[in-house]
Amino acid sequence: MPRAAAPARRTAPRRPPKPGEAKASRGDLAYQRLFEAIERGTLKPGSRLRELELSAWLGASRTPIREALGRLEGEGLIGRDPSRGMIVAELDHGMVAELYAMREVLEGTAAALAARHASEAEIDALREIAQRDRGLEDPVRIARVNRLFHEALFRSAHNRFLLRAVNALRQSMVLLGPTTLATPGRPDKARGEHEGIVEALAKRDPGAADEAARTHIRAAYRTRLTLMLEC
Repeated sequence: MPRAAAPARRTAPRRPPKPGEAKASRGDLAYQRLFEAIERGTLKPGSRLRELELSAWLGASRTPIREALGRLEGEGLIGRDPSRGMIVAELDHGMVAELYAMREVLEGTAAALAARHASEAEIDALREIAQRDRGLEDPVRIARVNRLFHEALFRSAHNRFLLRAVNALRQSMVLLGPTTLATPGRPDKARGEHEGIVEALAKRDPGAADEAARTHIRAAYRTRLTLMLEC
């Protein structure tokens, strides 16, 4: 007697996306693309931001573009000008000075905390990163290594509230424009300053670490001022 065929196995139906899920992901992607364009200087301070043009440029509908612009406006990276409409935010000399003043405080505090709390492995990693840009000529790659060093320094401080403050400041720092490390001679000087920070950490000297980090940021600020005056 022939055996009855086994019933076909049913597969669970794929869950349809919840309302807003696909839209949110497209909005996040548009936000990331625009943020990176501001960070790289593709969208310069003062650049007009028209939804229709951005939609064509990013290959996205106007809804996620509108969401991304709203998020960037909330973070202070774009603003509304009475005559030009929505633009990438512009920083005047006073605002740049304020940004670097806050960065000096945060970097110095991070270095002092790292001198107390960083593990030997973390200090070794910072020392290796400080040497990583030796021989590099591309300012973009040098800036990437520089960012990696500072991120590692902040993590080595082992203070979550400091990290929150740093992340908030970093959003505004992208408005500064091209990296100061594109200035001739600055990469070598910055590397020496990084090495000075690492040596203070290795000696477990919070005061020296604080001063080394502050000296580094003051030097970066002087270079930034020079670039602004040349524009």
